[in-house]
Amino acid sequence: MKTIKLLSLLLITAFAVSCSSVRVASDYDEAVDFNQYKTYAFFKEGIDKAEISDLDKKRILRAIDAEMQKKGFTKSKNPDMLISIFTHANEKVDVNNWGYNYGWGYNPWMWGMNRTTVTTSTEGTLYIDLIDARKKELIWQGTGTGVLTLNREKKQQRINEFVSKIITEFPPVKKK
Repeated sequence: MKTIKLLSLLLITAFAVSCSSVRVASDYDEAVDFNQYKTYAFFKEGIDKAEISDLDKKRILRAIDAEMQKKGFTKSKNPDMLISIFTHANEKVDVNNWGYNYGWGYNPWMWGMNRTTVTTSTEGTLYIDLIDARKKELIWQGTGTGVLTLNREKKQQRINEFVSKIITEFPPVKKK
């Protein structure tokens, strides 16, 4: 019985940890010298196309603003870079079946215990695009994927986590 409780605790812990993490990736144009960029502005036309609420757009833009300023970039009306966002969400269903039986072979009516749990969550991806303002070309893209929350109080915290982890990848460090 202690083994079952321990396994249950480990499964719940693993699920909670996997839900809280944000998986991040980035890509960029290797021909670009990122040292030339000092200022930014938001690309309204791109942001308007993001299919999320205006409240969530504001939350994301505030988080991007804070992270870019931490990195020494300045918001400007005549920017070097434009920042756009795109979002995508998927409903994720997890089915876990675990248990044990006593006796010879498998028989669901024998002694033992079988448990099946079904959980659903919404997994979202946030894309942050940085565009050369003069050339109107994509120079860097960062993506973050993780489980979303509907809890209003935790939403800004989760958005901050997504944005912070994505922006950590910018500017890219070129390998020699």
